[in-house]
Amino acid sequence: MTFQKTLTSAANDELKHLGRLLTNARERRKHGQLVLEGLHLLQSAIDAGLGIDAVYVNESAQHHGELLPLLARLDRRLAVLVATPVLAKVTALATPAEVLTVCRRPAAHATASGAPCVMLDDVQDPGNLGTILRCAAAANVRDVYLSKGCVDVYSPKVLRAGMGAHFALNIHEAADLPAALAAWPGRKLVTHLEGSVSLYGQDLAGDVAFVFGNEGAGVSADVLAAADLRVRIPMPGHAESLNVAMAATVCLFERVRQLETGA
Repeated sequence: MTFQKTLTSAANDELKHLGRLLTNARERRKHGQLVLEGLHLLQSAIDAGLGIDAVYVNESAQHHGELLPLLARLDRRLAVLVATPVLAKVTALATPAEVLTVCRRPAAHATASGAPCVMLDDVQDPGNLGTILRCAAAANVRDVYLSKGCVDVYSPKVLRAGMGAHFALNIHEAADLPAALAAWPGRKLVTHLEGSVSLYGQDLAGDVAFVFGNEGAGVSADVLAAADLRVRIPMPGHAESLNVAMAATVCLFERVRQLETGA
């Protein structure tokens, strides 16, 4: 493929804008854009029909076997070749990805689609949030509610950890979780170290809202009060608690197990 232009200086205005999008959540919100790093996320964005504004191709990866078929699905004018050392100055990754894609931020969803949902109360670690989104998408969850205190769901680290799950979910940002729980028509389960019942004794079919809290503080008092059932994940070994992403995985796939087995 022949590129219409090649960028060879980090002082280029386009690359400055790219750098700000990568590092600053306010810039991402201001421009309604996000940055995807790597071929897998580019493919996920194309498959989801996400609006793509620019594709910055790492010069060292321009002949990658998976890249050209993806670029063929786009307007060739969107693709720009960038010298590898220059791209390395823009990204925080030790080795720049094959491609960095600037996309439009998905539209906000005002209403839930029903079935199960996940509600996250001030989850701060990008890896945890991205992993929970990936798990939710795999478990056939449609809606994820994020409190105002959650890390930016469209930060590069969350997007990398999510592996394209963002585009399979209805993500509700800055949600009022107590209000969302009050409006939820089904069961409302919150994981809690002092939960009164075991997760494995619960019927998880139907419209279940799973609530998970901050890595250190757990679920806030207001959110805890709005849930109707506290559940614990049995831990017979020597561990004080589970990582929030691990806890979410256990809960969501216990629901999958019940649906698969009818138990």
